[in-house]
Amino acid sequence: MKVGVVVFPGSNCDHDALEWSSRLLGLPTEEIWYQDRDLRGVDLVILPGGFSYGDYLRCGAMAARAPIMDEVVAHARRGGLVIGICNGFQVLCEVGLLPGALLRNRSLTFLCQDVYLRVETTGSPWTSAMRRGEILRVPIAHGDGNYFCDPETLHRLLGEDRVAFRYVSPGGTLDPEWNVNGSLDAIAGILSEKKNVLGMMPHPERASEDMVGSTDGLGIFKSVMGALCG
Repeated sequence: MKVGVVVFPGSNCDHDALEWSSRLLGLPTEEIWYQDRDLRGVDLVILPGGFSYGDYLRCGAMAARAPIMDEVVAHARRGGLVIGICNGFQVLCEVGLLPGALLRNRSLTFLCQDVYLRVETTGSPWTSAMRRGEILRVPIAHGDGNYFCDPETLHRLLGEDRVAFRYVSPGGTLDPEWNVNGSLDAIAGILSEKKNVLGMMPHPERASEDMVGSTDGLGIFKSVMGALCG
């Protein structure tokens, strides 16, 4: 099984993702340049966090039009696994693999802090190794993480069990104070229709070792390892 980390101009979490995949998961992993047109047979694509193209025009809008994204879209539509973290989530929305958009944070300020996530479904390759209702402590670092979609889309996400994570209090309750960016319905991560694509604003790759203060992000990696290796 092989992993590819797509690198755009302005990516700054690509090495975090490479470390996460190669050392923590032990999978062959390589960087894929945004101008490439070949995913080189990878099974899992990671769109890392950062500020692709400096967030000019609109977060993720320019990266969504990079040559490699045609291949990422085709991979996802074949059922291949794709995860977009932070800026990667924005790119997935811009390219149409996930619905909705990421707006400016409610505070209109950049937020860099730990948040608490509640696992909302175990019915996906990304969450199958965790418990529904499990609480994760994971960092965020974004200025445009306020998830929004229209009422029809929200109804569909809820009805199809496609909300992966919500922002909650440390005790696991929904509380506007802990929904720090103001996301609709406290949504922190969503899944595609086939559930093979995950977009999330928090950074699980930054919460996977004791030395950085949390290993709660490992649940996502353990889940996807089960999906990849079976």
